[in-house]
Amino acid sequence: MLDEALKGEIQDAYRRVLDGLELTPRYGQRLMIAEIARTLAGVEVDDAGRRVSDEHVCVLEAGTGTGKTLAYLLAALPVAKARGKRLVVATATVALQEQVLHQDLPALKAHSGLAFDYALAKGRGRYVCVARLDQAMDGGEDNPTLSLFEQALDSGGDDFQQLVQSLGEAYGNGRWAGDRDSWPEAISDPHWRKLTVDHRQCTNRRCGHFGACAFFRARRDLDSADVIVANHDLVLADLALGGGVVLPDPADCLYIFDEGHHLPDKALNHFTHRFAVGGALRWLRTLKKSLTELNQALAVQPTLARLLASLPQLFEAVEPRLGEAFALGHQLAGRPEGLGDGEEGAQHRFEMGRVPGALCEQADGLVTLFAELSRTLESMSDILRESLDPEKSTGLPREQAEPWLPLVALLHGRALEAHALWQAFAEPDPEGEPPRARWLTLERFGGEAELSFSASPVSAAHTLARSLWGRCFGAVVTSATLTALGRFERLQERAGLANRYRYQRLPSPFDYSRAVLSVPREAVDPADREGHERAIVDFVEALGDDEAVLMLFSSRAQLRAVEKRLSPARRERVLAQDRLPKRELVERHRARVDQGEGSILFGLASFAEGIDLPGDYLTHVVITRLPFAVPDDPVGATLAEWIESQGGNPFMRISVPDASIKLVQACGRLIRKEADRGRITLLDRRVLTRRYGRALLDALPPFAREIDGVVQGG
Repeated sequence: MLDEALKGEIQDAYRRVLDGLELTPRYGQRLMIAEIARTLAGVEVDDAGRRVSDEHVCVLEAGTGTGKTLAYLLAALPVAKARGKRLVVATATVALQEQVLHQDLPALKAHSGLAFDYALAKGRGRYVCVARLDQAMDGGEDNPTLSLFEQALDSGGDDFQQLVQSLGEAYGNGRWAGDRDSWPEAISDPHWRKLTVDHRQCTNRRCGHFGACAFFRARRDLDSADVIVANHDLVLADLALGGGVVLPDPADCLYIFDEGHHLPDKALNHFTHRFAVGGALRWLRTLKKSLTELNQALAVQPTLARLLASLPQLFEAVEPRLGEAFALGHQLAGRPEGLGDGEEGAQHRFEMGRVPGALCEQADGLVTLFAELSRTLESMSDILRESLDPEKSTGLPREQAEPWLPLVALLHGRALEAHALWQAFAEPDPEGEPPRARWLTLERFGGEAELSFSASPVSAAHTLARSLWGRCFGAVVTSATLTALGRFERLQERAGLANRYRYQRLPSPFDYSRAVLSVPREAVDPADREGHERAIVDFVEALGDDEAVLMLFSSRAQLRAVEKRLSPARRERVLAQDRLPKRELVERHRARVDQGEGSILFGLASFAEGIDLPGDYLTHVVITRLPFAVPDDPVGATLAEWIESQGGNPFMRISVPDASIKLVQACGRLIRKEADRGRITLLDRRVLTRRYGRALLDALPPFAREIDGVVQGG
């Protein structure tokens, strides 16, 4: 239970913050603080301080205006310090991460009376590798990784050398901290890849540049921080490495997942495997050509000599197998001759994830071969890494081992990825569990045909339940939209959240009756494509000249078609997505409103969640169509098939709940502050004619309603 001292500390900090920032206390914010504090402080522990209770997670839907960032920081930080744990705040977007880091935490530290330190956590790949930067400044002559692999890519020429010199000077004199995000100009991916390393390539304390390493300098700040600001991807990447590699061990962490509705999709992306046959053949051939140089440099060490001697035989076995998989993949995709003229790409999904027997056999053979290649490269990496340690004697001088480790470690990583993909194709799915989605992608890459094999779980629930919720000391999942159709079941199903955890929808401070939700007579069923498009055009033409409008489309094709059919005068008022960067569009929209002019923003799904236009900057949201996602991506389609095979209805179980979440998010663009008012228009008649329509409407905030021109109240 929450003891009185801790309760008093949280209440005192809250009062101080309200006074210091001149904020008005909000009922929903107070409820959120109390719920988080009760959950996290109530975690039962054994004598060693390990969690023994299973009610350590709370899931809180807190709408815009609740003040949830301050609420979770005020509630969780004192509990974390009292329990000797670290608070990890993970966001889904850079914008929120920057707000927490540069606004909320400094304000809390200045006004709450709580003593704490905080730091930003980023993955190793966001930091420059000083060893690589040093080699690049010298022209890269001594680095076989660059000579063997990078020259096959665009070397970057003078641009790259100018960048390297600028980075080196700025890092050397302390003007740059070494992370990609703080460099004032964008650094292209090909250039950055040459200047960073992954965890396998990094030699850690054995590196001659360890004392000056940007990543480990940042890690030292993390070691002393009470609050660590990260993102969902970094938390998931750390868990995939076993936990406690980049971030503290999950058992020592209290996690806050803000924008928590993104977590299931982020997790799925982390467990998706992909293998490009052409790309693999290229790196295998490059390695094959490099064996002479590898032997000259490393075969003085007996074990390395034996391992290198085994590689030609492996190559002879792998290359024809991959050639057969390439041909078989084209055959299974119905394109034995490859892509047709003018065809940029094609995709073939295996129904219910079931792979034909011939491909299973190919995959099984490749699993064995890539397992052997992985073991060989891992053994080589281990010897090279040990050769950098002055206390260990491997028979290989450090100066010979050091330049080759990044290359061997890189190839080890690629071999492991290949092994994981072929294993996902070769192994049958467990009985009673949803199948993996498995598919092929044909595309053109640099003028050549490429075939990729992909596999993904259709749900990350089991993995999250085991590696995150099951291991952490405590966690809070929060967002403005966590419920679907007013319930938490869809999130539980996707994120592996147990029924025994605490769930609460917190009241909003906004008066939603200040907005009208309208389904006008002009609303058409989108099944009548031409009629629906014409209705949208007519509606836009009839908008008032001084309105500030956000118009949300479900397809780019329809957005373009509507824009094209508008009169020239009306088209001049439209700012359409993709014509300009998102930030520029929003700035132009604001400028027009400031000048007393009307403005109409045309946007797709990303505008339904990531736009903040309070007050007069947005007075009318128009939703052209109910936001149903067609489950035509391989993962969604396979999940739908499996649900159907179990006697379920994928439309009601997936499509309608997911549309409910997106509809709430879209409507949420209008009311951003207490004084906001305006209109939401839905131009899709299905909300009135289909049986799911009532459920979608009832899940929305209590707007006043106007149906076919008749006001129905809130």
